[in-house]
Amino acid sequence: MMRSYQGRARLSGPNGLVCAQLFDSANPRRPMPTPSVAPIFFLLLGAGFAQAPTPQDPKPEPPEAQPEEPAPPRGLIQASEGAVDGYTLIAPLRSTTTWLVDMQGEEVHRWESKYSAGNSAYLLEDGSLLRCGKDTEPSTFHGGGQGGIVERFSWEGELLWTLDMSSEDHLHHHDIEPLPNGNILVIAWESRTAAEAIAAGREPHSVEATEEDEEFTLWPDMVLEIEPILPVGGKTLWAWHAWDHLIQDYDDQAPHFGVISERPERIDVNAGLPEREETATERRRREELEAEMRALGYLGEEEDEEGDDPDAAQPAGRRVSSDWLHTNGIDYHAETDLIAISIRTLSEVWIIDHSTTMAEAAGSEGGRYGHGGDLLYRWGNPKHYGRGRHADRTLFGQHDPRLVTGSDGSLRLTVFNNGEGRGEEPYSSVDEMLLPFEEGRFQLSPTEAFGPDGPVWSYSAEDKTSFFSSFISGAHRLPGGNTLICSGAQSRIFEVTPGGEVVWDYLNPYGDAEPEGPGAEGRGRDGRPGPGGRGRPEGRPDRRGRPPGRDGPPDRGGPPGRGGPPDRDGPGDRGGPPDRDGPDGGPPPDGGNPPPRGGGGMDPHALFRATRIEAGYAGLSKLEG
Repeated sequence: MMRSYQGRARLSGPNGLVCAQLFDSANPRRPMPTPSVAPIFFLLLGAGFAQAPTPQDPKPEPPEAQPEEPAPPRGLIQASEGAVDGYTLIAPLRSTTTWLVDMQGEEVHRWESKYSAGNSAYLLEDGSLLRCGKDTEPSTFHGGGQGGIVERFSWEGELLWTLDMSSEDHLHHHDIEPLPNGNILVIAWESRTAAEAIAAGREPHSVEATEEDEEFTLWPDMVLEIEPILPVGGKTLWAWHAWDHLIQDYDDQAPHFGVISERPERIDVNAGLPEREETATERRRREELEAEMRALGYLGEEEDEEGDDPDAAQPAGRRVSSDWLHTNGIDYHAETDLIAISIRTLSEVWIIDHSTTMAEAAGSEGGRYGHGGDLLYRWGNPKHYGRGRHADRTLFGQHDPRLVTGSDGSLRLTVFNNGEGRGEEPYSSVDEMLLPFEEGRFQLSPTEAFGPDGPVWSYSAEDKTSFFSSFISGAHRLPGGNTLICSGAQSRIFEVTPGGEVVWDYLNPYGDAEPEGPGAEGRGRDGRPGPGGRGRPEGRPDRRGRPPGRDGPPDRGGPPGRGGPPDRDGPGDRGGPPDRDGPDGGPPPDGGNPPPRGGGGMDPHALFRATRIEAGYAGLSKLEG
């Protein structure tokens, strides 16, 4: 092997002369045999003892630039036998377009809006699209999942109806749920002053004013049933307010005072308050999530104040969130007239009675189940109703609750269990629980945490941490027992069998970037046709524009319906509950700063969730003929 040599160090020769020692470049630790000093001495003597320059250590060679890993190809990755035939509805968070793609990942239809997604979308039985939009006008409310707009478009793209659900005292966010009667269930924040919160038994330190936020407000959630009034607005027919169902054990002079563990049907107004200061690692993780969500446009505009919590809005610099509950998903089960809502900040799913009157929904009596608007059931974190500890937690910042009727007639619940806070190596899973619902009632212990102990079926990746979306995302049951999963931060949609085999896999190519993969040619920004493409003029639509004829918010609310989703039958038992070693609350414990892995939400193609529309569904009649 040929070797080259270079000067590396100083050596003192006779009479203090300085000589250079040579080193083998192939083995820098091994010096080249040093030549006799005498010849060098006489050489220098003949040169008149010229001062030899002091050799310097050469600057280390910069490391060779490693080639960047190529981005994974977008579009269809896998389509295997056993996948449920149909079309997939996607509404990327950073796009004003909603797409319908076939089993080959090819676009078959699209709808255009003035608004980016805010956040869910539904294909109704008449072929129209019901879609949430993000109102970017200044608002009292500002946080992850904010929406404010609900729209309905015909199959041909005509705007049929608009609801402005944004005002100084309420704002729609995250999700809606079409009802069989044509009405819509809407999740919204409402505003409570610090004085109102303290009067209800909230710990005063959690609502203290700061320099950045002189008038702190708390945003409990409400659920409204809206009857659409075409072409603009709606009428509130039913409402449920979390604020009507409180309990607290902080102030015995305030209302709702009681023993938390004896009233699990009530909501502790102090639930979720931090029990200690966040650690440096927790703060880093929180800031990572904030950056990820800002990049998606999910948290707010890029010029928003620093310090906002990434997934639960809050005034700058405050760890206690205005967005107390952060309800991020809603589902309706027609057979039982039950509503399920996902409470992210508490890592719980709550079930309430929809059969009540408006007055009954505000109290504790009446309705089909006899408990008014009190919680009929809750699951995920029994610590919040005084019947568990940190270690008993089973949900971790979950999304997309779905009430499912099993093949045996049982009532089941599926969720996308994001896994944020599930130990030092968080991972996501899709979990299915068999609910203790028998003879038309929830069968619950008077003293213990509500069952079940864990899922009857759960999907996670073989390498668990390779499947992780710390926020957004969803999953829903398909006919025959398969499950469609949307790992939202990764912009990945895939279908698994009851045995966990992946039979369809798709990486969303659409969003606030030029799409790649099938059907990408000729498209520009937002995944739409650019110059020379079809159907869209150049330029981005005005995201701050308002639709013609839009008026103010409806009577305390506002939205139309879909025929029910495809049958969501449940698979059989598989596996036990996921690990439950995480702390209570979001970030992992101090002592490690886990990389985002799938949770790195910088992906401009990210999705709130995705829906598979089964072939033969009535809403596809104009496509299928």
